[in-house]
Amino acid sequence: MSWTQDDVKRLKAAIASGQLSVRHGDRQVTYQSVEAMLTALDRMESELAAAAPARKPATRRYRFTTLRGF
Repeated sequence: MSWTQDDVKRLKAAIASGQLSVRHGDRQVTYQSVEAMLTALDRMESELAAAAPARKPATRRYRFTTLRGF
């Protein structure tokens, strides 16, 4: 299943409030424990991170100044 950032927010809110049931789209999921919710949250976040486009590394610029004499 493809997760959205809203699904992650809903799961985090449920964890914070102590609820074990979360609605994802048209389905409602009831987790057995908070540990199961945290495992699902880790999986959701890793799948979202893998699907996100890779960031281009920052370009580094250096300025060299040279002087002759004193």
